[in-house]
Amino acid sequence: MRIDLFLNKVCLTKTRSIAKTACDKNLVQINGKIAKPSQEVKVGDTVRLDLYGFSQELTVLELPAGNVTKKDVTRYYKLLSKIPL
Repeated sequence: MRIDLFLNKVCLTKTRSIAKTACDKNLVQINGKIAKPSQEVKVGDTVRLDLYGFSQELTVLELPAGNVTKKDVTRYYKLLSKIPL
């Protein structure tokens, strides 16, 4: 699954275009490397997102097949750290 789609589906960004812009501005990293919006994310990857005033680091636990409700988002990732920027 594309990283911009993943961030949007699991409610880490408000829209897919915000996720795409964050990737274009080098605010998203996968396994320590800067991610392009079309880069594939896999189960077990570590994602770092510097957005909305926080630096969040998370591990991908599962990839969503469709739309995800807000109460189910923690099933798809584990938050490792959330530090104010």
